[in-house]
Amino acid sequence: MIGIAILGIGSIAETHARVFKTFSGRCVVRALCDLYPEKAEKFAALHGLDVAVYKDYREILCRDDINLVSICLPPSEHAETTIAALEAGKHVIVEKPMAASLAQCDLMIEAADKAGKLLSVVAQNRYSIPAMKLKRVIESGLAGRVLHATANSLWWRGQSYYDLWWRGTWAKEGGGCTLNHAVHHIDLMRWMIGTPEEVTAVFSNANHENSEVEDLSVAILKFPGGSLGVITASLVSHGEEQELVFQTERARISVPWKLKASLPLENGFPQDDPATEREIQDLYDSLPAIPYLGHEGQVDNLLSAIEGREQLLIDGREGRATLELIMAIYKSAATRTTVRLPFSRDDSAYRKETLLALMPRFHEKKKSVENFSENTITLGRNVGK
Repeated sequence: MIGIAILGIGSIAETHARVFKTFSGRCVVRALCDLYPEKAEKFAALHGLDVAVYKDYREILCRDDINLVSICLPPSEHAETTIAALEAGKHVIVEKPMAASLAQCDLMIEAADKAGKLLSVVAQNRYSIPAMKLKRVIESGLAGRVLHATANSLWWRGQSYYDLWWRGTWAKEGGGCTLNHAVHHIDLMRWMIGTPEEVTAVFSNANHENSEVEDLSVAILKFPGGSLGVITASLVSHGEEQELVFQTERARISVPWKLKASLPLENGFPQDDPATEREIQDLYDSLPAIPYLGHEGQVDNLLSAIEGREQLLIDGREGRATLELIMAIYKSAATRTTVRLPFSRDDSAYRKETLLALMPRFHEKKKSVENFSENTITLGRNVGK
């Protein structure tokens, strides 16, 4: 039985606790840790967990019956706690974003390699049936080369969202909607078609006055071979209509799944191409479903990897690659320049202190609360449909 400790009893810890319970025959939560122990006690009672509660996570790392540490802390705490857990001989699953800098990512990866333990970075939207099928369609080559990619990571948050003490600051949250919300769609785009070679971006804070960080960004990506991409990250979008769209040589394909193909008339104008649509749809329909979705799919793979039955699919290097693209968006927007990837270790985007020195403070954070009484969160509207 794999013993688990959850660090940080915020909103996403609800999801982790529920998912671990799904696999109760393989794992069990044995410890909780939070700066507010009474919050953890209430959480344990709510979820029927027979656990010990800690305020200092280091006490947990001494326990031999803890094999896996689930890190649900603010992003600024990810690197320190992950490295400490790995060095104590524990496997780690850490929520997105992986860390606050590429330098921290590299230290986390090095700690996992040295300890011989698994480091999994949450990217649960890869575990959706449409996303996995779309990736397979792209990889098949049936639709032809991807010419233009669009990621609309559109979310909406009220003014009070940034009242929580660690949100809305570059130092604690590490960034705004680009890092903490669009990470889902940026990860999916990179997973499906690779990393661009150039990034040109702009960002702003359009509607959240208690926040230093951005609530809106737009990035243009140039890929090897000449294809282009556009990523929009937003916290001002009513309806949260999220999508990934790929215009290929033969068709338009997307998540949520939608397919349209065109053929040219003699003068080059479009006409419908039902034969190509049937061909691509038949492939899509023939692809198998997956047994577990979202966080459950990723945790199932992680548990199987710990048990020695599967390879870990989303590791630290995957998490780092997605963060590197996000750091490129930030550097480009802050410096108003086009930046090239990959970054070297002496680039200003590599370390937290040098990157954050470039960032504007859109507003001064003046209001701060320790906790919200309401713990309900949403994980996106359309990406898994």
